[in-house]
Amino acid sequence: MADPQGFLKTRERELPTRRPVPVRIQDWKEVYEAQEVSQLQRQAGRCMDCGIPFCHSGCPLGNLIPEWNDLAWRGDWRGAIERLHATNNFPEFTGRLCPAPCETACVLGINQPAVTIKQVEVTTIERAFEAGTVTPQPPERLSGKTVAVVGSGPAGLAVAQQLTRAGHTVAVYERADKPGGLLRYGIPEFKMEKSVLDRRISQMEAEGTRFRCGVDVGGTVTGQQLRDRYDAVVLAIGATVPRDLPVPGREASGVVQAMDFLPPANRVALGEQVKDQITATGKDVIVIGGGDTGADCIGTSHRQGARSVTSLEIMPQPGPERAAEQPWPTYPMIFRVASAHEEGGERLYGVSTQEIVADESGAVSGLRVSDVRMGERGFEPVEGTERVLPAQLVLLAMGFLGPQRDGLVEQLGVDLDERGNVVRGKDFQTSVPGVFVAGDAGRGQSLIVWAIAEGRSAARGVDTFLMGASQLPRPINPADRPLTV
Repeated sequence: MADPQGFLKTRERELPTRRPVPVRIQDWKEVYEAQEVSQLQRQAGRCMDCGIPFCHSGCPLGNLIPEWNDLAWRGDWRGAIERLHATNNFPEFTGRLCPAPCETACVLGINQPAVTIKQVEVTTIERAFEAGTVTPQPPERLSGKTVAVVGSGPAGLAVAQQLTRAGHTVAVYERADKPGGLLRYGIPEFKMEKSVLDRRISQMEAEGTRFRCGVDVGGTVTGQQLRDRYDAVVLAIGATVPRDLPVPGREASGVVQAMDFLPPANRVALGEQVKDQITATGKDVIVIGGGDTGADCIGTSHRQGARSVTSLEIMPQPGPERAAEQPWPTYPMIFRVASAHEEGGERLYGVSTQEIVADESGAVSGLRVSDVRMGERGFEPVEGTERVLPAQLVLLAMGFLGPQRDGLVEQLGVDLDERGNVVRGKDFQTSVPGVFVAGDAGRGQSLIVWAIAEGRSAARGVDTFLMGASQLPRPINPADRPLTV
């Protein structure tokens, strides 16, 4: 364990400071300032000798959290990164983007603020990069087997790196012009600068992974062509079908899906030119949806110079503490303030859109909304609360309904479940032999940590299929779903 008295001597969480709001909304850099290493080690020292580390159950990757907390506290950063990389290919991603279910399962969190696990994780990997200890790990010999991975998000990158290191020749296909999937064009720069992604891609290329970008698999390259060319195919195409808003006036211009707004904004932030970009500049913006994607839209709108930003959530506002029906170590639905929320705007809970109001030109001018409460037939409007909120841009961030069906999925003929996700077995193989699936395409919309975990597990399934056995880590059960996140 770390400091035997650490949790007694230091009872509060200490996190790095966020840059001042007036400063950070003027650029696209990450919002956090550097944290003193001594402060970080003091936090790592709060990790207890708790007997049963429930943080393991909270982490889909099975990260060896107490071990690298102890090593970080002792200043053994080389040992810490070895233990961290043993279970997680990309701790620099999860350390920035994961909602940290491990922390809500921390035993110390029963009666004190939990250990800052996520911050120890990201500090460990950043120090490893700075020290030059993150180096390519090419295989000693090649197997002669070839694998196509479709999609270069966290699941695709994880399965590709594992299979490359196992000695297979892996080609990752990505329809965008650069690899990374939503890590590159969905996640704003202020949450993760793309240099973080690029350095990991460079490591993978040095190991032998090949990236084929700008390729529309299912269009210019068919599913059958992939099956004919490669010994195995892995679908890591994500859940990209957005949930829509079926209300009168939906056809008004200026009502935009979040994934039609964020990628162009990210490209411009990276210095690219985007034709006919939709921006929030000078507009009253309403974001429908209170999750991470909604927060990304809020932060992006602030940086583009929106006149006002309002977010709507149909659920009631959660409380500041765990509800009785969400006991430790489950992930509680509590009121959280992301950096984007801190930057301004109004958050409205228990509100439902009744109609989208348009002006004479057909452009959105407002939303007719009303307060709602739960009734016998679901959410019911509260009489007398109807009003119109001004808006010239409405961003829909209400989640995703599964993978794109037309094109590759139809061509391969894989079975889908009742939710439209790709069916897979314990080895992550679909109903079509030699075709595997990992991440949101099979699981449904979920967390980055689940995507990486599934990518690692699917890699073992592929390796076993190709070689008859595998030394890669034992897979998780694909039937497992996060019960609380």
